[in-house]
Amino acid sequence: MNQQVKLNDDPVDARQFEVTVKHLANSLNFGQDESVFHGSGLEFAQSRLYTPGDPVKSIDWKVSARVGKLFIKEYQEPKQIPLYLLVDTSASMCVSSQTLSKYAWAVRIATGIALAAQSSMTPVGLLGCGARELHVRPSLSRNLVMEWSHKLRHHNFVEETSLAQRAREIAPALKRLTTVIVLSDLHDPGAFAALQVLGQEHDCIVLHLQDPAELNLKGAGLFRGSEAESGRAFVGHGRRSFIDSATWQSELTRFGIDYLYLRTDQPILGRLRHFLNRRGLGGSAGR
Repeated sequence: MNQQVKLNDDPVDARQFEVTVKHLANSLNFGQDESVFHGSGLEFAQSRLYTPGDPVKSIDWKVSARVGKLFIKEYQEPKQIPLYLLVDTSASMCVSSQTLSKYAWAVRIATGIALAAQSSMTPVGLLGCGARELHVRPSLSRNLVMEWSHKLRHHNFVEETSLAQRAREIAPALKRLTTVIVLSDLHDPGAFAALQVLGQEHDCIVLHLQDPAELNLKGAGLFRGSEAESGRAFVGHGRRSFIDSATWQSELTRFGIDYLYLRTDQPILGRLRHFLNRRGLGGSAGR
């Protein structure tokens, strides 16, 4: 069945958008006992020898490689753990066969998470991962969150992705342990290596958004198309496909990065709430 693919913005007006993201924030549990930051957002204390039963996610790979034995990182919980949201603002995020594009969902989710995190006194920063220079350092200002969320809602549909580049740039700038949440369709071929490095020192979560129209490219035979970011024309075939979600999950979770796959034609908010609550209670919740 063919689906019409379009470039679209969030169809609601500014007031409706604010009501929607505040409702989303209220529905996410960022309390003191059940928080996405509780148990996984910790300050490094020391490394010790691995013992059977220790979580693989806590292995200190640098020390292990240096001494030839497995070591585990031990942590202590700090008062505040900053959160950075890395939002992919590239043109491919706006290609949609649904009422809400991947991009519209990413902006809504990022804003809701930011407001919810701030309610538990977590400073929130934003880094745009497209062509725009959009970098907001961690803050507790809700007004600042609403300001950057409305900026994000306006899109010119011609941006190239810079997810890998931004992830590489932000990693050395983070001087203390930070929770990093990436919202992207993961079309940047260099993203995996960059996120792997980021996940070695920080608590990293990837929310992978996909439109069902992208899945229909598989087995489609020869076709002509153009890259959403650059406009460069290409002739493709059914074997031209994106890395599947199972591969992304397998590769990212190997390096301790939590992963959630979200399709825009399926319920999103319930899965997101379950993922964050489960993660807060038990640490890693990649699925």
